[in-house]
Amino acid sequence: MRPTEPLPLHHSWPLYALREHLAPVMLDDRLARDDEALAERGLGLWHCDLTDDSLNWTDGVYDIFGLERDSIVPRPLAIALYSPDSRTAMEQLRAYAIRHRRGFTLDVDIRPADGGECAMRLIAAPIVQKNQVVALHGVKQFLPRGAGPSRGLDPTLFVLS
Repeated sequence: MRPTEPLPLHHSWPLYALREHLAPVMLDDRLARDDEALAERGLGLWHCDLTDDSLNWTDGVYDIFGLERDSIVPRPLAIALYSPDSRTAMEQLRAYAIRHRRGFTLDVDIRPADGGECAMRLIAAPIVQKNQVVALHGVKQFLPRGAGPSRGLDPTLFVLS
């Protein structure tokens, strides 16, 4: 995909569909509140405050990106770990999500800081306060090689270590 081409809108979804896109995590209440259980399944929760682009990650996201848990990760470092095509697609969908108050799901290729390459499913949704998007949040899921594209979390892909 060339960077100037618009992304297909099937990656984007309305906010009322958020529960549907996060269902595999939300079905198990214990899982949704347990950092280690999420990380064991190749999942992590994330939050980005749009006032300063600060990131807040659970352990699973640090693991996917190959970064030390609980370290402060500036957004420019995180996006530098995306492959160029994936970074372009993610940034386009991120801007669209903020502008139109929509969520999105995208499978991306990343180059973790600790080496190698992997794929990750990114699910993002805006947080709206007083009719203004103030943050984005969602789930990142490690994808094993050969996993097919999807519009949501795939519980059959959970990595159990």
